[in-house]
Amino acid sequence: MIFIYITCKNRGKAKKIGLSLVKKRLAACCNLFPIESIYWWKNKIVRDREVVLIIKTLKKKFKEIDKEIARNHSYATPCILELPISRVNNKYFNWLKGEIVK
Repeated sequence: MIFIYITCKNRGKAKKIGLSLVKKRLAACCNLFPIESIYWWKNKIVRDREVVLIIKTLKKKFKEIDKEIARNHSYATPCILELPISRVNNKYFNWLKGEIVK
């Protein structure tokens, strides 16, 4: 099991990507969190409000999800990070595996 961490420009875009991944059974669940970001972009510091999308999925789905996000993301350089999960309870993990297309 992994989490995939993505930043999106707004809640609508994050919901669209998350819903698409769940509908396609690439992810069992997605969580959205509003954040404030500070970063360098095109030689200047940007302060922005964004939405983090955390995707709960299986490691073998990362490449497919990465491609799906690239097709649907509004950023030229989206942040797409794999976060490994070292422990998970069996009941939750079995549910997650059952919701993702093999």
